[in-house]
Amino acid sequence: MNHDVVAVTVRAVIPTPNSCAVFLGTNEKTFVIYVDQSVGNAIQMALAGMRRERPLTHDLMGSLLLGLGVQLEHVLVNDQREQTFFARIMLRMENELGKKIVEIDARPSDSIVLALQQKRPIYVARRVFDLVDDATETLESVLRQQAERTGEEEEGNDPEEESGGEDEPA
Repeated sequence: MNHDVVAVTVRAVIPTPNSCAVFLGTNEKTFVIYVDQSVGNAIQMALAGMRRERPLTHDLMGSLLLGLGVQLEHVLVNDQREQTFFARIMLRMENELGKKIVEIDARPSDSIVLALQQKRPIYVARRVFDLVDDATETLESVLRQQAERTGEEEEGNDPEEESGGEDEPA
């Protein structure tokens, strides 16, 4: 890849009341894309390497690509306008007739799911990456709050703590 793009990873997927916040970034900067809850769940499943018994839409898309002998090269979040992100899926087809690169317009959320499922890179155009607000502190704060809540829940479920921490007589 050239210097006009930045390789990013999915740093976290956090459910919100009406959507999911997908945090993408590098060690230097993190930004957020809001996606539908169903696609947020698909991203979480892809991150965890989970598969459903029956294929979901993104699974079907991946199977179609495989069946047609098409490889996903990478995805690129290439634009942002009025709080909406845009992406391109880069596909490579190679057969007896030759080699062909196909670029398809797609929602970033769908692109991210496919890239994660196929273990392919996710890039952001440098100009987009430079313009988005840095949400690193927000992500760290949310993760800290989640860790604190999880710690409190674990403390509240400690059986020894409920019985006073002493063994009960037999």
